[in-house]
Amino acid sequence: MLEKIREGSQGVIAKGILVLVILSFAFTGVSSYLGSSSEPSAATVNGEEISKSALEQAYQSERARLEQQLGDMYNTLASNESYLASVKQNVLERLIADKLVDQAAADLGLTVSDQQIKAAIMNEPAFQVDGKFDNDRYLALIRQLGYQANSFRDMMRGDMTRRQLVVTVVGSEFVLPGEAEYLAKIQGQTRDIRYHVVDAEPMLAAVSVSDEEAKTYYQQNQSLFVRPETIALDYIELSANQLASAVQVSDEDAKTYYDENKAQYLQPEKRLAAHILVSLGDDEDAAKAKAEAIMTKLKAGEDFEALAKTDSDDSFSGEQGGKLDWFEQGVMESPFDQALFALEKGQYSDIVKTSFGYHIIKLLDLQAASTSPFEAVKDKIVAQIQQDKAVNEFYTLQQRLSDVSYEVPDTLAEAAKEVGVEVKTSPVFTRDNAPEPLNSADVIKAAFSNTVLLDGMNSDVIELGDNHVVVVRVNKHAAAGTMEFAEVKATIIERLKQDKANELARDQAQEMMTAIKGGEVPADMLARTELSRGEQGIDTSIVSKAFEMAQPAGQFVVDTAALANGYAVVILDKVNQAESVDESLVTALKQRLNSQYSENDYRALIAALKAQAEVVYTPAE
Repeated sequence: MLEKIREGSQGVIAKGILVLVILSFAFTGVSSYLGSSSEPSAATVNGEEISKSALEQAYQSERARLEQQLGDMYNTLASNESYLASVKQNVLERLIADKLVDQAAADLGLTVSDQQIKAAIMNEPAFQVDGKFDNDRYLALIRQLGYQANSFRDMMRGDMTRRQLVVTVVGSEFVLPGEAEYLAKIQGQTRDIRYHVVDAEPMLAAVSVSDEEAKTYYQQNQSLFVRPETIALDYIELSANQLASAVQVSDEDAKTYYDENKAQYLQPEKRLAAHILVSLGDDEDAAKAKAEAIMTKLKAGEDFEALAKTDSDDSFSGEQGGKLDWFEQGVMESPFDQALFALEKGQYSDIVKTSFGYHIIKLLDLQAASTSPFEAVKDKIVAQIQQDKAVNEFYTLQQRLSDVSYEVPDTLAEAAKEVGVEVKTSPVFTRDNAPEPLNSADVIKAAFSNTVLLDGMNSDVIELGDNHVVVVRVNKHAAAGTMEFAEVKATIIERLKQDKANELARDQAQEMMTAIKGGEVPADMLARTELSRGEQGIDTSIVSKAFEMAQPAGQFVVDTAALANGYAVVILDKVNQAESVDESLVTALKQRLNSQYSENDYRALIAALKAQAEVVYTPAE
């Protein structure tokens, strides 16, 4: 829990904290610690209830975590009710696992003292300011999470008690040195092979498929021919960008806007800076002494550019005599900025300290502040006026669109007439391949809602983006179902012909393999030495087969591999052991194995506890 609070405290609390504070060991939320016998339960574990409110709280937290992790992809996934149902079921299983661990920890007499909880809170960096515990920060953070001090301590007690058991089990795992090294050597193996591909493509002409065969395949594999639910929508799209293109702006209007907003077109003063930098390094006093020595040389008349080339720790600018770039005021760190803008052209500053080190700054040149002429910014002004007027018109039309599409819910014609746009019709699509601009989770949700789909009403106004909305209604709808044989007959025949051609290729490959075992190796076998597991340019099925085959006890071993369009005969001549093992790979494998073993231990613990427990799921309403 504290790890997630620490992560959340690094950013803007109000924006991220509720998303970041997700931990499977704290999914039960406040309510599970406070208890409530009157709430409906989602499940009971050995007679202890997991309330539906606790499940809902954990489910919403998981959705927030997934949304942050997956970004725009989450919106597409979230439009699928079955996906959300699986997420909720997974959350419930985590809650049950937590409850089982809680009960096991209680049976073992595991406890956490008040002093341990206090120490964990006091030592948590997320609750500290300048390395010291800050009570105001602590209270602000836990309130963001929806906790009071007492309930947060209760949550911490349960979390830390549970961790004692889990860490004891998971932390007992270890990886033997030889395991990781053995796997590294296996991964580093190469193999010498020869192979021959029997292509099924030329055999297609020799096979045929009867209508009866196709019909039988259709009847036995109807699950392969399920038509997804489809829909076509009528819709009205309204956006400020579209409206802006129709707005007419005269030169007089543009000039008036320019005169009234000249401050927007002011080009601020810019200064061309150079510097000599002495980095702070490990000895700040020595760095300061070096900067003072350079300053002494400057005052003695030595050339700034020459000293920058020889003495500056900023080697890139030093090669240019210390020259940096043109800067507007407020761009650089404050001490540097103030010094630069206090100089006259050609002057250099006193020694200035920033986070980069000690600087001596010189003003090479300056560009005075100026106002861009009207002609130079005219196009921008016209676009700005168009956008401003379009946005104002957009809000007016959006309200009319909302009112009319609601008042006349069985057609979009009246609303389209009211706002002066056309009703558009989309092509037929499924939930997963909606065309633009309808490829929004909110549009999909509305399109397949009872109001739009079953009742045949207009949707509410749906926001697609800034100043961009749409209203939809159903034009066509087809429920999911099995496609008719006539629709898929050609596809089935093509598939069965390919299967038969593959069978002929397999038979030919088997015959070749038998001949090879008898000593008749074809002269046209392709040879590949030092074949690695990640080999490129050879069919992955051939590579996989080569590394599945046992090391030759004699001259070679031979086998066949199924390809996407045919078969291959593979001869393994030799297994080449890795000459050396990369220590970084061994270390990575140790960490990966340890994680796998620990996860397996945790899953085994939960499985064992669940097998001995009485878990009752409450049916969904």
